Amino acid sequence: MPRFLWAGDSAVVIEFGNEISPALAARAHTAAAAFESANLPWLVEVLPSYRSVLAEFDPRLISPAAALEELQRIAETAAIPEGPASLDQLDIVSIPVCYGGRFGPDLHDVAAHTGLSPDEVVAVHSEPLYLVYMIGFMLGFPYLGGMSPRIATPRLATPRTIVPAGSVGIAGNQTGVYPMASPGGWHLIGRTPMRLADPSADPPCLLRAGNRIRFVPVDEAAYRAIEAAAATTARTDAPGIAAIPAQAEGGDQ
Repeated sequence: MPRFLWAGDSAVVIEFGNEISPALAARAHTAAAAFESANLPWLVEVLPSYRSVLAEFDPRLISPAAALEELQRIAETAAIPEGPASLDQLDIVSIPVCYGGRFGPDLHDVAAHTGLSPDEVVAVHSEPLYLVYMIGFMLGFPYLGGMSPRIATPRLATPRTIVPAGSVGIAGNQTGVYPMASPGGWHLIGRTPMRLADPSADPPCLLRAGNRIRFVPVDEAAYRAIEAAAATTARTDAPGIAAIPAQAEGGDQ
């Protein structure tokens, strides 16, 4: 049974466990979807994380006790899975990545640390389907699960003051994509031309908790073509299977 905990006087945290796992993430994501689909006028925001959901409500529209009771009712009646969600229930988003070179200045350092060749690092990194556990840190930043421990690499000893938007990095046993330019201490192995965040869009984030993503290696020519197309075409609202031109796949790394 989930635990319901107060987070101030206008929010409730619903906890499903105390570990990081796809099974707990599926429960949190399903509960979050159930809260959102209920279309409650007093529900301000729903934020799923690794193992819990934060539900914020407007105390001017409902009392804390009534909000808690309704959230408990929805959580108890929702079809919350006991195990990981099946892949056919999740959106799969393909993220084109140009690895190495100017886009991935740390690829060779990751290869040296892991004892693999740069091409092997790319192959290992682009093989899995990654689970988006949550969005956080900055608008659109996905916390991903599923990276192989073969390419785990510590953070940089000295963080960069600026990491370009779209940079794909590795830090410890995690990988992620910087949706905006920002400081950062992850080893950069590539970059995507896709925009993961757009404050003017609705929704503002390409990815959402519960998505699966696949990194697709592309060469620089394909990167530039996708970048140019993205600059002239509005991003679709709902993330689905991202279209990548057939000629974009593969190429030099």
